[in-house]
Amino acid sequence: MAAVDKYVVYDDVNYIKGGWVARNNLIIGGKKQMFHIELSGASPNKHFNEIFIRDDFRKLRKTLQVNYSKAPYYDKAMELMESVFSYEDKRLSHFIANSFKLILSYLSIDTELIMSSDLQKDNSLKGKDKVIDICQRLGANTYYNAIGGQELYSKEEFKKHGIELCFVKPQEVPYSQTATPLFLGCL
Repeated sequence: MAAVDKYVVYDDVNYIKGGWVARNNLIIGGKKQMFHIELSGASPNKHFNEIFIRDDFRKLRKTLQVNYSKAPYYDKAMELMESVFSYEDKRLSHFIANSFKLILSYLSIDTELIMSSDLQKDNSLKGKDKVIDICQRLGANTYYNAIGGQELYSKEEFKKHGIELCFVKPQEVPYSQTATPLFLGCL
């Protein structure tokens, strides 16, 4: 998110079962362990903005406490997490956008967040055509996508529309849960 001046939260597209929106990994005992956030109404037939968070986050809080309580900055990080967990609007898309805002603020990143459902755009378009339309309406000359998008999007296709397509690959950095954390930006 630090690589862009505007970040579009794509909330008016269908939910992807098995996607990363409601799950992620923690490092526990030096190994990745996946956690899930409970959702209500999750279905590939519904948009992200039609799905709700059902989780009370008790299990995740406990997991974080047990495994990270001795980590540097634990108290500060948990204060941030509590702000995320306690957000009252449980619509998945708004919950996610709020967590982004809180984390961006915590990291002093000034990226503007925009909900795709708030944009005037051609909703009859799908896939790359819809993304290109959004980029053009926002005046973007560069579009960043996660590395997995290489299977979906062609740099040449975006270039035809005057948009440079870049893929961001996160760098995994092994770390100790009790050592000073290292924060890395996008590559």
